[in-house]
Amino acid sequence: MGSDPNDYTKKYPRDAVGDEMSPNGRFWRTYLDEAYIFDGERLDGYQDTIDILLIFAGLFSAVLKTFLVQTSQNLQLDYNRISASLLMEIVGYQRSASNVSSIPLSSFYPDMSFSPSLSDIWVNGLWFTSLTLSLITALATVLVKQWLNQYISIISDSSPRERGRIRHYRFMGLEKWHVPMIIGLLPVLLHMSLGLFFAGLCIYLFSL
Repeated sequence: MGSDPNDYTKKYPRDAVGDEMSPNGRFWRTYLDEAYIFDGERLDGYQDTIDILLIFAGLFSAVLKTFLVQTSQNLQLDYNRISASLLMEIVGYQRSASNVSSIPLSSFYPDMSFSPSLSDIWVNGLWFTSLTLSLITALATVLVKQWLNQYISIISDSSPRERGRIRHYRFMGLEKWHVPMIIGLLPVLLHMSLGLFFAGLCIYLFSL
């Protein structure tokens, strides 16, 4: 039978008396092996979640931006429509040059007051908020990914004791800054963004 890979008494030689906590001691080597297993199982789930969120948030933001390019035009005066209306009025004058009948004036003019419809305000408000949440999710996801990459980076030219201390320092930093909780909140932000988008989409379709 092969030796148990987790039997560290056989994997690493016994330390000399008084050298148990030396830079290359068996304690630190064992600690690093256990930490590697623990971090691997934990970070694999984090990395999968982050990669999915980053791809989805990027694609969703691009799609949402396409909608906003169209609907945001309804929040301001459409000068193209005014120009077309005035041109039609000019054509009407030219055609009726020999006709004494009056020509109805256009209801559009450049300095006319404009107020967007309530549905346009709601749709754009919901979609701009949705886009903001989606971009916040993407930014936070990139930052978390950088933190995790820094966490698992190895300093190869240091002793096991030094690497163990650095790993513990980084682990305490992740806990201090609540990185696991942030990773858990990222899908919630994206779900909120999707909810706002669908709410705006319902209003947009209903107003057609």
